[in-house]
Amino acid sequence: MTRTRRGDTVDGQPALTLRRPPRARLVERLRRRFATSPWAAAAEMAARLGYVARGVVYLSTGGIALLAVAGLAPHTRSPLGGLMAWAHWPAGVVLLWVTGIGLYGFAGWRALQSLLDADGQGRTAKALASRAGQALSGLIYGGLAVSIFGVIDTLHDLRHAEVEKISERVAGVMAWPLGPTLVLALGLFILACGAGNAIRAFVDDFGSTLRCDRQTRRWACRIARVGYFGRGAAMLPVGFFMLRAGWHERAQEARGVGAALWALHAEPAGDLVLALIGLGLMAFGVFAFVEAWRRPIRPEGAFNDLI
Repeated sequence: MTRTRRGDTVDGQPALTLRRPPRARLVERLRRRFATSPWAAAAEMAARLGYVARGVVYLSTGGIALLAVAGLAPHTRSPLGGLMAWAHWPAGVVLLWVTGIGLYGFAGWRALQSLLDADGQGRTAKALASRAGQALSGLIYGGLAVSIFGVIDTLHDLRHAEVEKISERVAGVMAWPLGPTLVLALGLFILACGAGNAIRAFVDDFGSTLRCDRQTRRWACRIARVGYFGRGAAMLPVGFFMLRAGWHERAQEARGVGAALWALHAEPAGDLVLALIGLGLMAFGVFAFVEAWRRPIRPEGAFNDLI
């Protein structure tokens, strides 16, 4: 069947418009971009894989939290702990490799966004704050990627590794000049990030960064609001425990995401709060998949600045 474009006619009659499925259009566009701008196309592929990897991390963390509340799985002490559960699956190591590579790609994309302004945000105060947040995000996901490959290398001895790392890192900062003050500042920063994510859930237009039809944009925006609120709520206990560690000058009081959330388990209605946060984290993961598929990624400008 011959493909026609909108406005074409056949025998004097309007022609039927045939549109290729979105997947075919994406593959064709990437093929053309690799032919004309291979570095930018490779960066786009890495960024999209990175969004998928970020979604996997949050889906794993939220899903394990829900299973733990239901008594079907042991609680984990960090996002890495959720990924560690994959090691018991036949294809788990392969999934860990793909996720780790994807997170490296996402960290690279964050570097392009923050350092070279790949999104074209500009140099206003709001834009610079956003780019600073993207730089910090890149460091965090890059560190998580390093940890994942450490998991692959040391699958035999991981039960308490992450908690020990957190305590050791905080203890190392405590030993610096003004170390407890720095830990207090870090706790306040984490609390501010959590509050900022929760506020964004109500004020941001998450659909503005997506290229899709109105209906898809509407439900994606709703998922993003739930996800950002859940992500912000998950940060608050982490910041609280970091503040306690700095105030009491005891590094062992610091907690990662999983351990901080699990502390809610003993509180009144703690399981309900933990379950809601788990659902929020899973929603954030789903939105990351939507971004991987529908977010425009154009790093050409950033590469032109390097030339």
